[in-house]
Amino acid sequence: MAVLEHITSQEAMALENKYGAQNYHPLPVVLSKGEGVFVWDVEGKKYYDFLSAYSSLNQGHCHPKIVNAMTEQAQRLTLTSRAFYNDMLGRYEKYATEYFNFDKMLPMNSGAEAVETALKLCRKWAYEVKGIDINKAEIIVCKNNFHGRTTTIISFSNDPIARKHFGPYTDGFIKIEYDNLKALEDALSSNPNVGGFMVEPIQGEAGVYVPSENYLKEAKALCEKYNVLFIADEVQTGIARTGKLLAVDHEEVKPDILILGKALSGGLYPVSAVMASNEIMNVIQPGNHGSTFGGNPIAAAVAIAALEVVKEENLAEKAETLGKIFRAEMNRYIKDSTIVNSVRGKGLLNAIVINDDEDSDTAWNICLKLRDNGLLAKPTHGNIIRFAPPLVMTEDQLLDCVSIITKTLKEFE
Repeated sequence: MAVLEHITSQEAMALENKYGAQNYHPLPVVLSKGEGVFVWDVEGKKYYDFLSAYSSLNQGHCHPKIVNAMTEQAQRLTLTSRAFYNDMLGRYEKYATEYFNFDKMLPMNSGAEAVETALKLCRKWAYEVKGIDINKAEIIVCKNNFHGRTTTIISFSNDPIARKHFGPYTDGFIKIEYDNLKALEDALSSNPNVGGFMVEPIQGEAGVYVPSENYLKEAKALCEKYNVLFIADEVQTGIARTGKLLAVDHEEVKPDILILGKALSGGLYPVSAVMASNEIMNVIQPGNHGSTFGGNPIAAAVAIAALEVVKEENLAEKAETLGKIFRAEMNRYIKDSTIVNSVRGKGLLNAIVINDDEDSDTAWNICLKLRDNGLLAKPTHGNIIRFAPPLVMTEDQLLDCVSIITKTLKEFE
């Protein structure tokens, strides 16, 4: 098939259905172009993107600065593997560690890879620094988490769809309630073999659950009290999405291990990273961990450009301002609504809760109608619709989107 050969939406969906594994249930729209906050389908219809590839596209679709960095590097050197040095990785590591105020970075590709890296790093630290007996280390996680879909990660998920028929599962994890400090202290005080506590500052996939004020700060203090590493999974919440560079910055928390991905590349390339202090990262020695593509020159060039855009365009500040406007406008609508119960979130990571149960198709049908009206979003957990537009959105564009959303919701009242 020629690159520019036209294909209809129905033809594209039929190809995926016939030749692709059915591991996703996409909204029926076939996209072929993106720019800034907009995407176009193969028939040329224009939409607002209100999901941003689950917060990968914080800098917007095809940001010219990031595209230029990628194409220029791709014409010079794409991959060496870590068998050799390359002239981009060190520059990227220096820029990124100074940007986020950490000593060292371990580069990977996908968010799930970065989570796996953080788990391995935590366990090795637990044995070699904290002194836990070999193979006894445990890591505390929260119920309703979403950290990825590898075998290890689904072992501590309580999502039956993600877990069922993928066992046997990996041991070494303790599940507690999210946003419950007593449960965390009980787990820490009763078990000397805990090496770390891994948490999403906001549970995104679970439905944009924002924890109580000071939860993260007090959780970090408990980790310090019991000599346990505080691991922040900021794959979705990081890189300015919630109105701060990192979601933990809302409570001035410095994680012991930071996990990044998604918008670290502005959505152009799989780039993820784990950051930590020298004391923690130095337990990793040659041969302990790696990735052929991790830290490749294209990833390095793309990530530097993506992070520069965040700073140059004040995207964290924009997310903070626009998020407040969005929630205020939605709350104004919700006051008289029978179809929407609430709106919640921080910055431009928000969700509305539909007045129906998780097994209903109301939220899905609303998203289909939003699509028809020119805005793309997707339900999570049946009755919750997550809204996460690119952070380059203007106030006028946001208000236009609010108008589309409220107009659509009125059709279901």
